[in-house]
Amino acid sequence: MLAELGRYDQAEEQLRLGLLDRPGDPELLALLAAVLRVAGRPADALVAADAAVAAEPGWAGAHAERAENLIALSRAAAAVASAGEAVRLRPAEPEVHRVLARAHLAGRDFGPARSAARQALAFDPRSVPSLLTLAEVERVAGRRRAAARATKAALAEDPEHPGGRWLIALLNAERLHVADAMRGLRELAADHPARLDGQALAWPIVGVLAGLRRGLAVGVPLVLAVRLTARWWALAGCFAQAIALVVAVVMVSFAARVLLPAGRVPWRCLAFLPRRGVITGLVAAGGSVAMLLTYAVTGRWLPLLLAVGAVGLLMMSGAFRVRVTSLSAG
Repeated sequence: MLAELGRYDQAEEQLRLGLLDRPGDPELLALLAAVLRVAGRPADALVAADAAVAAEPGWAGAHAERAENLIALSRAAAAVASAGEAVRLRPAEPEVHRVLARAHLAGRDFGPARSAARQALAFDPRSVPSLLTLAEVERVAGRRRAAARATKAALAEDPEHPGGRWLIALLNAERLHVADAMRGLRELAADHPARLDGQALAWPIVGVLAGLRRGLAVGVPLVLAVRLTARWWALAGCFAQAIALVVAVVMVSFAARVLLPAGRVPWRCLAFLPRRGVITGLVAAGGSVAMLLTYAVTGRWLPLLLAVGAVGLLMMSGAFRVRVTSLSAG
């Protein structure tokens, strides 16, 4: 109950007190691992999960929890092995098949992930967790229509399920239906404030930065490469200016398409992001686009070189990472 309320420190304290009375209890160790994992401490959680497996090697739940922590640590192959052992021990338990699906998904092995999710659904075709697991597999695999169908089927069973609402918002975001995504996230945050923080509502800023980083990392070097061929190709300068103009216009259009429908909420949530990295990235991206436009108009070397420098700064600012609570199977 404490963990459900987000009071992870108190939940951990109670579990460790329980382990003083019942040292080596596999259920308490597995629950401790789950609490630590949800609290964002997967390395510590894995220690507890390993202890649970050692205490009772024949218990599928311990292996499944160990797999969940290995997924969180991006150790996909080991996660698949642990989840596979859980399936071997309890083949009729849908949850272990869902864990196996998530383990395969972590390794981008979509076929086995889809098969495991469908195996979980075979036990109960109306299971909301199983439907959402399949939806997450299909979403990451790029099959958004299949993901939407599975998510809508889950919401038909439980219209208020936070995982289903989260996935619908995520799918809207990926389709750049920004207003719908933001409305869904705002409503979800209002209903589940302990499970969805400001980082999730700031996704348009993070998404725009990621898109600008990818686009400018390709566009600016391309402009520079074409410009450097001016010795051998008389039209290289004009062609480079045209490319610079196209890249700048595309980047501005993309940013406007995401940020304008999002409104003011993402900017209010900027404090929840690594502020220095985000601001540096925004300034560098804006400067690079401005220099590209200047180069497109003037054809001078200096704006192009400044754009190259700004892109380098943008790449370095991309070192920050944002963790958003996942609700998809919860």
